[in-house]
Amino acid sequence: MHLDTLATALAGEPAYRIKQASELVFRGLISDWDEASSLPLDLRAKLKAEVPISTLVPVQSSTSSKGDTQKTLFRLTDGQQIEAVLMRHEGERNTVCVSSQAGCPMACAFCATGTMGLKRNLESHEIVEQVLHYARLLKREGDVLTNVVLMGMGEPFHNYDRVMDALRLMNDPKGLAFGVRRMSISTCGIVPGILKLADDPMRVNLAISLHAPNDDLRSRLMPVNKAYPLAKLFDAIKTYIRKTNRKVMFEYLLIEGVNDTPEIAEELADLLCRENPDGSGDPTPLYHVNLIKYHATEVLGSAAERFGLPVDARTGKGTFPSSPLDRRRAFQQILYDRGISVTHRITFGEDIDAACGQLANKET
Repeated sequence: MHLDTLATALAGEPAYRIKQASELVFRGLISDWDEASSLPLDLRAKLKAEVPISTLVPVQSSTSSKGDTQKTLFRLTDGQQIEAVLMRHEGERNTVCVSSQAGCPMACAFCATGTMGLKRNLESHEIVEQVLHYARLLKREGDVLTNVVLMGMGEPFHNYDRVMDALRLMNDPKGLAFGVRRMSISTCGIVPGILKLADDPMRVNLAISLHAPNDDLRSRLMPVNKAYPLAKLFDAIKTYIRKTNRKVMFEYLLIEGVNDTPEIAEELADLLCRENPDGSGDPTPLYHVNLIKYHATEVLGSAAERFGLPVDARTGKGTFPSSPLDRRRAFQQILYDRGISVTHRITFGEDIDAACGQLANKET
């Protein structure tokens, strides 16, 4: 729901009506103005006609075989489509992974979303509406949404202002009242965005998609590294830590034969120790590595060919291989033995193309 539209529709009403209506949406989590029983009937009809609760139209929803992941394909008002994913963790944590762009311009070699190119940036209300969709769903089940991550389609720092406006509304006590430590932004390494976030009063969590410990490999996997190589990236990260004293998460997809060897694990440990913010050359608790199983997905043939991988002559697409569990465990052990804070992240939704790097608006 666009708050400006709500304010316009209620311009002739008493001032308290805007507060009342927004609370019904963000705190009451109504899915239709007909549910707003505290509002007069004529006002409900007006809002129903002029202020849709959501501008997103769910096109398709898929649930994983384990039942812990749900992916929804949404159609936007201009016909563009995006995806968002709900992950139900053991315990009481429910996380929604939302998109910040329709498509993505970053063209990371291993990512299905990157094959789409950029369609457009999302408006702040379109980002928030993805969260509200799942908050309502969980409420109907007697549950609550606890965490929000901007790790879906798109590069959040290429849509910085709208992303931060959306997070501010989620954080606002009059909005969804999410604590900043329950919201995370993931970037592929847009240095100006990292520096802007360092000066932003919103102290949300920051995650960096790293995926390689040297410039040669990272540039082949992630073209953004040509503009912001590792030295520039870590200078920005250290500035961010100096100004915020917040931990930084490093996301690292493990692709067999590409970035999962013991030698590369040692090189990654060397990088993180060398770039310790305090300059000591020792492991730092302010860096944490999340190792992630690569979820095999179709990528551009040109990307596959860069790594000597086969390309399907019919589709022109290739597939990167996922690192086997024993190699992932060995990689993790090397980092652990070097004193690096590291975890192996649980996989969600691989069977419905909802895991990291798999979002590409595929309808069944």
